[in-house]
Amino acid sequence: MAPDRGTVEDPPPPYPPESEHVRYLPEGRHFTLRGVAAGLLVGLIICFSNMYFGLQTGWISMMTMPSSLLGFGIFKALSRHLAFPFSPVENVLVQSVAGGMAIMPLGCGFVGVLPAMEYLLEPSEQGPINLSMWKLIIWSLGLCYFGVVFAVPLRRQVIIREQLKFPSGFSTAVLIGVLHGKGQAQNSGTLDTSKAATFGSLALESHPILEAENVGDESGLNEPDDEPPHVRATKQYGWGSNIRLLLITFGISGFYTLCTYFFPVLRNLPIFGTVAANAWLWTLNPSFAYVGQGIIMGPSTTLHMLLGAVIGWAILSPLAKIRGWAPGLIDDWDTGSKGWIVWTSLAIMLADAVVSLGYVAFAPLLKCGPSFFSTAKQRFQQDGIRGIFSGRSHDYTVVEGNDDSRPSSEIRGSEDIDNLPSPAVERRNPFDTQLGQPQEAWDQDDAPPEQLVGNKTVGIGLVVSVLICIASIHITFGDLVPLYATIIAVLMAMILSIMGVRALGETDLNPVSGISKLAQLFFALIIPQSHKSSVLINLVAGAVSEAGALQAGDLMQDLKTGHLLGAAPKAQFWGQIIGATVGAVVSALIYRLYTAVYDVPGDLFQVPTALVWIKTARLVTGKELPYMAREFAIGFAVIFAVFTAIRAKTIGKKWHPYIPGGIAVAVGMYNVPSFTLARTIGGLISWYWRAHLRKEDTPLIVVASGFILGEGFLSIINLLLESSHVRHL
Repeated sequence: MAPDRGTVEDPPPPYPPESEHVRYLPEGRHFTLRGVAAGLLVGLIICFSNMYFGLQTGWISMMTMPSSLLGFGIFKALSRHLAFPFSPVENVLVQSVAGGMAIMPLGCGFVGVLPAMEYLLEPSEQGPINLSMWKLIIWSLGLCYFGVVFAVPLRRQVIIREQLKFPSGFSTAVLIGVLHGKGQAQNSGTLDTSKAATFGSLALESHPILEAENVGDESGLNEPDDEPPHVRATKQYGWGSNIRLLLITFGISGFYTLCTYFFPVLRNLPIFGTVAANAWLWTLNPSFAYVGQGIIMGPSTTLHMLLGAVIGWAILSPLAKIRGWAPGLIDDWDTGSKGWIVWTSLAIMLADAVVSLGYVAFAPLLKCGPSFFSTAKQRFQQDGIRGIFSGRSHDYTVVEGNDDSRPSSEIRGSEDIDNLPSPAVERRNPFDTQLGQPQEAWDQDDAPPEQLVGNKTVGIGLVVSVLICIASIHITFGDLVPLYATIIAVLMAMILSIMGVRALGETDLNPVSGISKLAQLFFALIIPQSHKSSVLINLVAGAVSEAGALQAGDLMQDLKTGHLLGAAPKAQFWGQIIGATVGAVVSALIYRLYTAVYDVPGDLFQVPTALVWIKTARLVTGKELPYMAREFAIGFAVIFAVFTAIRAKTIGKKWHPYIPGGIAVAVGMYNVPSFTLARTIGGLISWYWRAHLRKEDTPLIVVASGFILGEGFLSIINLLLESSHVRHL
């Protein structure tokens, strides 16, 4: 017997029809096994893709919007067999699980730190470090938790109080709402963050989801004829066309990937002539995936990367070769100009990290400092020193009514989250809001207490996750990494994670590369250069900081999405934990699979970020730089420190995108031009679509996602062909 999914005639609403101004909690199950399973399936595809591209260029994507679209497509195809409808809050769970799994190739260091330890660390630096499979898994599990747990207490400050934008999280919430018929698509540049003040503010305001089976069905069947036209237009959103577009672009990119195995020349087309290609490495890799990456990055970032490629590969590389500063072959990392210009890119990244993160850290102090000192002065004059440290009590009036009142989110104490009794807890599961049940009116800034992650969970989880991290590093490296260094690395990672989360909320960019370099710079000051493992300790410290910042930022983006749609933060938290756990194990397996079949570093997997990691560690621990590299590094560091300071002060200005970004320029400099040129093409396509044609973003993002996922996933076929020693043509 088919499951009951409701009749054609809607049941009477369980709330007064005249109370249209009242907002109700969204319906749907916040945490389901099927949602977790779908998230893990989508996350597996993205994880393969991120590992593939991460080993090539160091770039990964969280793919939150494609995750939501794929999750919706999966459940839409299975809608006739579902016991209950697929709701927006369950879609939030899917993309949270998928995102937690997708970031593990970078978060656990598989695309940078571990290749540096295994392939680039010299014997004098206690290398190479060859880790067995079980140690890889222990290492990755140790890094995958503490950033997630630490992000939870930051949520109230950055999402509820400050209401930071988190543009990607906002856009994902809009997409999910549109897919489920709860909103309308927005064009680029129409971000309305005023809607983000209240929990569930992008959900369907006062009307809960009464029927979900036919939402978004392009056939338009079972729609009441008397429904307003704008509602019918919303329900007819072309999710089906976007799924087809995703599959078509997936197939095109996958077919190109298979062709590159049999015709490797397709990866390096000499579009500027054979001399430029052979002598100076100026070729084009017309990969659809790199074009897709450029579309997602946008024109500003890709053009800054192109600027870095021109400076590095058209100016500095020939100059170093001709002057004899880099006498080796051009593509030699040690003696060639390919390795020489990396030092300049490192200096740019360090300068950008120090200035941008310093601005994020001290801007709130400069903004709030005068008022704080003024208030402290008044309290000191009234009550002396005790008045400075004692909080002021506030008077609140208790409003009595028929229902049991709850404290506002603004006055609720932190200890109340675990212990506050609520009538909602007695009548329903906090993760389960079923269709047809009486809906609870809710118009507070935050989620109901029973849907929040409790303080006990956060406290215990933070202690346990930190202990797991410390133990895993000790098991993996033994006495090579002292215990005190690991503890300091974890504590510093938490501090830097706060900066990363704030930067992500304000700019939509999580500066994890800069954060890791800042950690490496700090550890160079506290670990003596004479220590036998100074370089290894430096790498581990940077990896821990990068992992914490990346995971905290990923969860915060998801929490922003869930906040707008009314999803339970507790469900998202556990979804992220599950995704991170599975992603850590799967990433270790995928990494070992790729490195067992392909040469690393090699033609396909050049692991440029591994070189950046090891050279940064050697730079800050006192290694001698090549001739003239120090002078150019200092000069470019000063220039881009100024540029970064200007960019930090001019966010929101029309001419802000024209100021070169340090990280983007550095990435274009240490990657060979073939990657950057393809991404620039994608960035220009993005500009033409958004600025010239002024069309909606969603189809463009779908095309880019299909391109990326197609090559990333079909690379598995190439992997099998390579392991079977199938000949190239």
